Amino acid sequence: MSAYFVLQIDWTDEPGRKRYIEGISGMIEKHGGRYIVASRDFRTVEGSWEKPLLVIIEFPSMEALMGWYDSPEYRPWRDLRLKSSRSNAVVTGGA
Repeated sequence: MSAYFVLQIDWTDEPGRKRYIEGISGMIEKHGGRYIVASRDFRTVEGSWEKPLLVIIEFPSMEALMGWYDSPEYRPWRDLRLKSSRSNAVVTGGA
């Protein structure tokens, strides 16, 4: 069953954002993932959406997703993202 990494993010450090994007290039695909959404063009229809960017990444399974998220390869980039932004993230399985 597919699994999804859903991120709402507000980058606060532009050089950090650029380094992060360059650093993870190809890494998500290496773990079987693919970007579904990476957009600022969305409309909140209920509640509030705190961050201006929505990112959804699909992985073939929760194991593949967590294998990427917890990998030693991604860890320094995750730390950079966390230092360079304000974000909320969830992981979920597909229907």
